[in-house]
Amino acid sequence: MNSTMQNISVEKVKKSKIEEVDFNNLAFGSVFTDHMLVCDYKDGAWETPKVIPYQPISLDPSAKIFHYGQSIFEGMKAYKDDNNKTWLFRPLENFKRLNISAKRMAIPELPEEFFMEGLKTLLEVDNQWIPQTEGSSMYIRPFIFASGNGFHASPADAYKFIICLAPSGSYFSGKVKVLIEEKYSRSANGGVGYAKTGGNYAGQFYPTQLAVAKGYSQVVWTDDHNHEYIEEAGAMNIFIRIDDTLITGPTSDRILDGITRKSILQLAEKKGIKTEVRKITVTEVIEAAKNGRLKEMFGAGTAAVVSPISGFGYKGVDYDLPELESSFASQIKKDITDIQYNRAEDPFGWRVGL
Repeated sequence: MNSTMQNISVEKVKKSKIEEVDFNNLAFGSVFTDHMLVCDYKDGAWETPKVIPYQPISLDPSAKIFHYGQSIFEGMKAYKDDNNKTWLFRPLENFKRLNISAKRMAIPELPEEFFMEGLKTLLEVDNQWIPQTEGSSMYIRPFIFASGNGFHASPADAYKFIICLAPSGSYFSGKVKVLIEEKYSRSANGGVGYAKTGGNYAGQFYPTQLAVAKGYSQVVWTDDHNHEYIEEAGAMNIFIRIDDTLITGPTSDRILDGITRKSILQLAEKKGIKTEVRKITVTEVIEAAKNGRLKEMFGAGTAAVVSPISGFGYKGVDYDLPELESSFASQIKKDITDIQYNRAEDPFGWRVGL
């Protein structure tokens, strides 16, 4: 990532708060670094990004973000290897997806160099914040929202692009028990399910609360038509292993094109694991569980890489998955994290150094 933008201004904090942070006990996404990147869209163009001290945002009560929900975001990470070198994992994929989300939400698309060089500058300024304890990383949250004012139901005329950094510890989800959803839908055909927009996630909270009240950790989302097909697991893509085949649903306007998802598919094929990208019915999963062919289910996403599912409920019946000595989930997680932390060769060109 060689810098091409020479005009990103940097305003540093007078005193860092890094000494107040216990890097051995970092929760996920709750501690924030000294600085953030901000960039405004005004008068039909994105202005030059700048790095400023981390601080609250002042907005007019009529800002359209509050009324019409024009907001998008990404989730990515930076890692440090044993030699203190900083690495990103497929950052251009996050940039491309941010603009796919922007287009769907009628938000002006962002120039690539604003994203890449802005991120590079911010990570250089707050580089000492990137944790080096085992399993820890720097969680990166780029987001854009409508800052323009007015109650008229139309796209805003002003937007803010911000990147915030949150050093985070290992993401251990433990054994996750899920409920296959029969009533509520995450998204619909022709909708915004493929965009990383805030409302997609807000709409998941209530059905998930209902599942938690029944003793489950998360919801497995099914299609909006008749809840026949498995689609996603919580806020993650989902993989299902029947016998020795790893299956995941095809991306669509309902399903997020996950970067971890596409990485797992490439990695699995290279390892000789048979993969299938196809629709999979709830009935097929139930039958496989009953006859012992269902070996694994796991979520896939940035935070946990893979999140193994220990069992699921459907129509009042619980099904347990077997505990495997060497699961596909554990193999794949190790292979991906070894690439991310520069512990292994990267045959795919996914790793990008600062």
